[in-house]
Amino acid sequence: MRSITLGEHILENQKTHQTSTGELTRLLSAIRLAAKVISKYVNRAGLQVDSILGDAGNINTHGEDQKKLDIIADELFMQALINRKVVAGIGSEEKENFFEIEDAKDNKYIVLIDPLDGSSNIDVNVSVGTIFSIYSRVSPIGSKVTPEDFLQVGTKQVAAGYVLYGSSTMLVYSTGQGVNGFTLDPSVGSFYLSHENIQIPESGKLYSINQANYHSFPKWAKQYIKHCEQSSDVKYSARYIGSLVADFHRNLLKGGIYIYPESKNLPHGKLRLLYECNPMAFLIENAAGLAYSGKQRVLDILPKQLHQRTPLVIGSKNMVNEVLKIINA
Repeated sequence: MRSITLGEHILENQKTHQTSTGELTRLLSAIRLAAKVISKYVNRAGLQVDSILGDAGNINTHGEDQKKLDIIADELFMQALINRKVVAGIGSEEKENFFEIEDAKDNKYIVLIDPLDGSSNIDVNVSVGTIFSIYSRVSPIGSKVTPEDFLQVGTKQVAAGYVLYGSSTMLVYSTGQGVNGFTLDPSVGSFYLSHENIQIPESGKLYSINQANYHSFPKWAKQYIKHCEQSSDVKYSARYIGSLVADFHRNLLKGGIYIYPESKNLPHGKLRLLYECNPMAFLIENAAGLAYSGKQRVLDILPKQLHQRTPLVIGSKNMVNEVLKIINA
């Protein structure tokens, strides 16, 4: 069987869209390039003479301590997209406002990106990742990008994906026609198709939730944990890494559910709708799973703010439906 590279797969996928101009192909290639560079930084983080581990001494727009690699990853993705002039604007989780690219007003796409998800784990060599989301702009081509270009419902996504920097580096993406995963071969510097047409099992045995916050969870979340702990039909296992990309990836392949509910301290949840929840919801639905914020489908939420938060229940269809049954009881 011929080994298919990510670049070849993107080009083949482009051929299925008769109206494609190649702009999306160049955009995904820019993301691929930045991911390869970040992979090298992550894999050599502890070997740098001038260590890139630890805090950068800055606070991001969410009031969280930035890691040095947060800033590096953000700059690498920004530069890859700006230098190739493949998008009209970029929204980054690390920046308060979106960024308009000069001399790129004729481009039709915008990108929303979480450059380094789970960065609090980087100092202890735990898997981290990048999450990206791509939309067609709603403002007229040739004009400046507007907030409305970024504040679109998740169903309008053209493509979404993530990069997992773990024991191997994987890029998983979808353009709405299935979900495919590519593993980086560092000896040649290319991503090769390793997980074709990923479909999440309808049920699983894994549930991922930070039970350290149990005391502040809503009633439905406590009830679901109790259901898992006391089930006589299925022997559930709790698995929580604290890196959304890593937890999501494991559940996607093996079957499971990831839950980050609202709480007393975070009444709207912790995860960002545009940078984390929408792209993951787009992927899971294209892999035959479900994603809800509670009673509402994630992809149907109309964003009102660039850094809007939402609760998240995402994973295998039967497991998510079990949670919805508890919520709606």
